[in-house]
Amino acid sequence: MSSKGKGHSRKTGKKIRVSFRRNRGKPARNKDWTRQHREGVDNAADAHTTENVVAKGELSRKRTVIEQDRDWDSWTHPKGVVVAMRGLIAEVDDGTRVWPCTVRRVLRTLHIDERHPVTIGDRVKFTIEADGHGVMNEGVIEAVAERHGSLTRVVDRRLHTIVANVDQAVIVASVGIPPLKSHLIDRYIVAAHAGGIEPVVCINKVDSDVGQVVDKTLSLYKSLGYRTLATSAIAGTGIDNLKALLADKCSVVTGQSGVGKSSLLNAIDPTLRLRVGEVSPDTYKGQHITTTAILIKLPFGGYVVDTPGIKSFDLSAVPINEIEMHFTEFADHIPHCKFPDCSHTHEIGCAVKQAVEEGAVHPERYESYARMFEERTDQP
Repeated sequence: MSSKGKGHSRKTGKKIRVSFRRNRGKPARNKDWTRQHREGVDNAADAHTTENVVAKGELSRKRTVIEQDRDWDSWTHPKGVVVAMRGLIAEVDDGTRVWPCTVRRVLRTLHIDERHPVTIGDRVKFTIEADGHGVMNEGVIEAVAERHGSLTRVVDRRLHTIVANVDQAVIVASVGIPPLKSHLIDRYIVAAHAGGIEPVVCINKVDSDVGQVVDKTLSLYKSLGYRTLATSAIAGTGIDNLKALLADKCSVVTGQSGVGKSSLLNAIDPTLRLRVGEVSPDTYKGQHITTTAILIKLPFGGYVVDTPGIKSFDLSAVPINEIEMHFTEFADHIPHCKFPDCSHTHEIGCAVKQAVEEGAVHPERYESYARMFEERTDQP
């Protein structure tokens, strides 16, 4: 028979040691008694009559929490999918209605190094609770199922998962305004690879193409084995191809502001009526009209996440020694480098650099790699 009192239930799950927040890990000392003693200062009369002993070491900087079972099929609580984030509130669709949900504190503790423990596309278990008026109108997220296919970046040294449980990332760039930035496309490709997502390169506004920039760029990525699209939301170019690509899959549409992500989604489904903005001809930058990522169910099957535009994409979540593996054209040359830990930036006998000179690796792609590697080495 259990010795626990009535009303107590034993929590089941895996015990995990997690760190306290940094401002709780190292209490400050009020007085430096050692220094004062060495200087001959007699403050015995002012000394406290009690002493707090604070444990030191790794053990004292962690706490034990219980992580609930993350097997989606075994959950008996209400469950649903996060379709939007509004600040600290997650909107969870259980298939019948959408519940505004907060997040249980233990989840925030388990994911202390992340900006938020849940994101768009997460499959979650939640409990329904009464609001301030006693109406069962709110939820609390208790657990998050195992993720697959997540797009992440680092913001203020904390991991930011933009979207989870997606199959492919449609990386949208444009010609004209804003101008095409191959390096930014490459950064998104690396992030997609690292998150287990298939990247698709889409160049929009092809009706403004001058000098066959689109053909040259898409030919490069097509030669690397990536699927490519040329579209124009205004002229309707490539919209049917985009529909076919998104059908029956969960996709994230991403890219910098002003490239026409929302316009493309409006073109494939006019009932969405997503807000679109103009691009400044002076700065070549788009307005941040889409400020919240949302999960959209498509009428022809599948789901798509429309994300806010991102001017830059921090890849600190990708280990520096793994950046090379996300440049697929490097793979055949890396084993022939003179040094096993070659960074492919300055070493003598680097097979990747030789491949660039011989035309086997495109110089713009190599430049993208070198910039990413240099940024990581410059970080403190």
